[in-house]
Amino acid sequence: MELIPAIDIIDGKCVRLSKGDFNKKIVYNDDPVSVAKAFESAGIKRLHIVDLDGAAGKSLKNIDVLVSIAESTSLVTDFGGGLKTTDDIKAAFNAGASMVSIGSIIIKNYDLFSKWILDLGPEKFLPGADVLDKKIRVHGWKEDSGIDIFDFIQSLLHLHVQTIFCTDIAKDGMMQGPSTDLYKEIKEKFPTLNLIASGGVSCYEDLITLQEAGCKGAIIGKAFYEGKITMQQIELFLKQ
Repeated sequence: MELIPAIDIIDGKCVRLSKGDFNKKIVYNDDPVSVAKAFESAGIKRLHIVDLDGAAGKSLKNIDVLVSIAESTSLVTDFGGGLKTTDDIKAAFNAGASMVSIGSIIIKNYDLFSKWILDLGPEKFLPGADVLDKKIRVHGWKEDSGIDIFDFIQSLLHLHVQTIFCTDIAKDGMMQGPSTDLYKEIKEKFPTLNLIASGGVSCYEDLITLQEAGCKGAIIGKAFYEGKITMQQIELFLKQ
């Protein structure tokens, strides 16, 4: 299972939220590039960068952070947060993203997303399934789309998308453990899906549990920033 640290950005700083609540923001580092370099030094190959300002409606406000990380490291990055147009997608790739992570646009404009897949290939996209009670949430998790997580995944498989990440909003940033039962249910219904777990990882043992559940990747955030998962543990996991 691949470990994918998250760097969430507001005003150019590395932050974490609780349940996506912008009023519950903690700034962990003023220099996201130094954080990215530290992950790379530990053996990490992938990075998940989220422009939270973009997700809140301020399109591509922190793309300069992506540029700096791409220029300073060899990490394979996916970048997301408020990407709504073809120009947004092009800007992310031009700034150094290997993939773009998107969610709301799939719900709001499936035809446009389908065109992107046709033009660029499914491997260039990392769709995010942000769920609350198994229903997809959009627009920074504020709106209930009414769409079931399993129907959402099926619509992606129709486009030959094989990899998604799934965030249980109720778990995100709460340090209470991931939604392992949900991930197991998803894997039972879609055994060939490359599922990346996101949200709730609170300790090293959670990583082992997710690996045993069949997840192909795990996005880690607050647990690392608060010292519940150390760089030494990351290195240990990568050497398994």
